[in-house]
Amino acid sequence: MYGKSWHGKATGLLYLAPAVIFVAVFTAYPLAQMVWMSFHNWSLLEPARWVGFDNYVRAYNDRQFWTSLRFTFKYTIYLTPILMILGFLIALLVAPNTPLRRATRGIVFLPVAIGLSVSSLLWYWLFNYRQGLINQMLLDLGVIDTPILWFGGSAELALWAVIISIVWKIVGFGMLLFVAAIHAIPGDLTEAALVDGASYWQRVRRIILPLTARTILLVTLFSVIGSLLAFDQFFIMTAGQPFNQTASSVFWLYLNSFPYLKLGYGATLSLILAVIVFVCTVAQMWLSRRTHA
Repeated sequence: MYGKSWHGKATGLLYLAPAVIFVAVFTAYPLAQMVWMSFHNWSLLEPARWVGFDNYVRAYNDRQFWTSLRFTFKYTIYLTPILMILGFLIALLVAPNTPLRRATRGIVFLPVAIGLSVSSLLWYWLFNYRQGLINQMLLDLGVIDTPILWFGGSAELALWAVIISIVWKIVGFGMLLFVAAIHAIPGDLTEAALVDGASYWQRVRRIILPLTARTILLVTLFSVIGSLLAFDQFFIMTAGQPFNQTASSVFWLYLNSFPYLKLGYGATLSLILAVIVFVCTVAQMWLSRRTHA
């Protein structure tokens, strides 16, 4: 009996070994190395030098870091409700399985399959000051008299230009998860509500929203993490202009780590962002547990 029990445990450990090795090599070791680097003045041009918590003090006193972090939070606060509300409304619209609605799901989801860099380049061209179709459309409709300088002139205009491009790119992902959650609701509940005379919005408020709450929280977490780690769209579309006012936290991290070769300071900024993401994840898990209870 003891031999069989040991054999079963050994078999289980053997199955777990690839996952453990993968996590150790690609997650645990890089994280430990990043923590170690954050305590050094680390550069590719000279030997690493221990500086203790100097990099963290520098981050605290770095005005551009706080500017970038505030801009990233602002981007996240603006973008997340738009993605969630629009994605959920589209999901409600296309959830029933009819040929037209299935085709609509595919059309809305299609931009998700396009690479973020390609999508950013496309929208950079669309918002172009001289040749961009968006300025031309606004001119033709009489909304504006002269073309708008979307990038480089105003941080607020650049922010909303990026938000529009990301909503077009990402909203289909949340929509698909919401559709799957709506389909998981037992049909008996909907039929019983119809028999009781519940209107459509009453069914949405009393049945669909409570039963899809965990999915809503999960998609919200995905959206928040994606926004906090935004880089490609700002690197391509704004390059931090004007005057680094649209430099996201990851963009500022990139500038310090690679062009400036301050790898130790870049590791410190990475850890700060990792802690923020970890806090958001813990909050989502706590809210999800309360919702389930």
